[in-house]
Amino acid sequence: MSLPEPVRVQRTIRGMPTSDGAGVRLTRVIGGPSLPDLDPFLLLDEFGTDRAEDYIAGFPEHPHRGFETVTYMLDGRMRHRDNHGNEGLLTPGSVQWMTAGRGLVHSEMPEQESGQMRGFQLWVNLPARDKMTDPKYQEFAPERIPVVQPADGVEVKVIAGTVDGTAGPIAQPATDPVYLDISLEADRAWTYTLPEGHNAFAYVFEGGVTVGEQDAARDVARQELAVLGGGERLHLSAGREGARLILVAGRPLREPVMRHGPFVMNTRQELMQAFVDFQEGRF
Repeated sequence: MSLPEPVRVQRTIRGMPTSDGAGVRLTRVIGGPSLPDLDPFLLLDEFGTDRAEDYIAGFPEHPHRGFETVTYMLDGRMRHRDNHGNEGLLTPGSVQWMTAGRGLVHSEMPEQESGQMRGFQLWVNLPARDKMTDPKYQEFAPERIPVVQPADGVEVKVIAGTVDGTAGPIAQPATDPVYLDISLEADRAWTYTLPEGHNAFAYVFEGGVTVGEQDAARDVARQELAVLGGGERLHLSAGREGARLILVAGRPLREPVMRHGPFVMNTRQELMQAFVDFQEGRF
């Protein structure tokens, strides 16, 4: 039985500073001119600051339709509320996977006035058949996210997907996602097999890693995203500082995308209908 083909770095992208909500400062890594999307992923924002003025205004009420948002908190506290009566508090290490479906209006507001606020928000597209499904949530406190040590000096938080037989709590059959938070101690390495046919990326937020093997090895620095391809056998090795990164993969939908602001549909007509439904209070 032959080994899977090795993964290669197809390109690297550095995010662009931006702001969203009521002026929250972000780094947009997917969703900007350099990488508009990576099917099924529509957007990746990193937020990370200890300056309260950069985040305190939060994300007041705003609508979504046609996709999912994934919020992973590393540091800080964020209160979520929506117009269907759902409410929750995201604390350090927690994850919220929100399926907006046919539509909701929600807010995400900091529950702190000082200190570090750090994490990620990822947008994942929904297939046409699921875009008008009822909204739902998968919310998990940090103690419900399994942590495995697949090799010496390697620790992996399994949010979605499977590592050495340990499955993460998030389930989404449409895109069969992988979402791992990987910590590598200095000079340590790990090899992981990605699902066949998935689109994948790695985003380094502490230290630096080398992705790939031998002549195909490529360094990926802090705050760089590596678009992965070429195979399923992903080899990661850390330098002298160690590294921490998220590894995300999903089955591509290969459907037309029509998007504007908080709405992501398949046709212009569906997009226009989303605006009408929101304005007429049908979310």
